[in-house]
Formats: sequence, C-alpha cells, structure tokens
Amino acid sequence: MSDLFEKITGDQDIFKKIANKIPGFNGYIERQDRRAADKILRETIAAHFEGLYEKVSSLQEDFISQGEIMYVDDLEKAAIKLRTFIDRIKTASYGYSGFFDSIKLNEEELKQIYEYDLKMVDLEDEVLHAIENVEESMGSDGIQAAIRNLIQKASECVEIFNRRDEVVTQG
Repeated sequence: MSDLFEKITGDQDIFKKIANKIPGFNGYIERQDRRAADKILRETIAAHFEGLYEKVSSLQEDFISQGEIMYVDDLEKAAIKLRTFIDRIKTASYGYSGFFDSIKLNEEELKQIYEYDLKMVDLEDEVLHAIENVEESMGSDGIQAAIRNLIQKASECVEIFNRRDEVVTQG
C-alpha cells in the first residue's frame, strides 16, 4: 500500500513540489494524494472483485447445466453479497478529510482505514480460494460446506467495508 502512495506522490508536478515549500500547503497536498491513492485502491479492488463475481456467476451456470439446481440459490447469496460489496466500493466518496470537509480524521483513524484497506485486499485471495473450493467440491459431499464458506467470505467483505465506512463517517 505504501508503494501505491509513493507512486502517486512521486508523480507530483513541479508546481506541487514548489507548493510543498509553502507553510500549510504541504498538508493539503498530502490529503489530496491520499484521496487519489484511495480512489485508485478502491477502483482496483472493485475491478478485481468484479472478476470474482463473474466466477460465481459462471459457477451458477455450471450447476444449472449439470442439473444441480439446488445449489444455485445458495450461490446467489454469495453473488449478491459480492455485488453489494463492489457497489459500495464504487459509490462511496473518495478520500479522507479534504480541505473543506466537515469530517476530519486523525492519524489513528487513518491507520485504521489503511488496515481495513489491507484486509479488503487480502480478502480477494480468500474469496478466490473459496470459489476454487466450490469448483473442486462440485459433485462431492463437501459442496454445501464449500458454498457456506464462500457465503461467509462474501459476507466478510461487506462487513469489513462497513467497519471502514464507520471510521470514515464517524471520524
């Protein structure tokens, strides 16, 4: 995550570099950089989870074609939770505490947000593993447990974003 922030701050134009020398303006630039980093991070997470959502939709089609329709509704629960997560990420306002924003975040709150961001990134691998587990369990006794695990991971995505959003809105 720090690499992403450094990439954004490293691309500052000459004006921003000069403006950093003006007292008080540096903090404003840093906030703007955080906003840009937040936007890039969330767009990336949303795009990656779109791919996972498509995998779940494809699994539903596989179950239908194999005549195992009884699992489609349960997979739909996971798909809905993933879609909710993706939509929330895409539609939430970007960044933290702009110059004129009424919500101001301190460094501890910012740290919490970054921890939630990292958890969302980590959840991508966990959800992918859960999807692969469902694929591998097709036609076996473990399919119901695999689907429950996928639903739980998808629910965790929504919960992590909700907690992150609480820090942002209550900050």
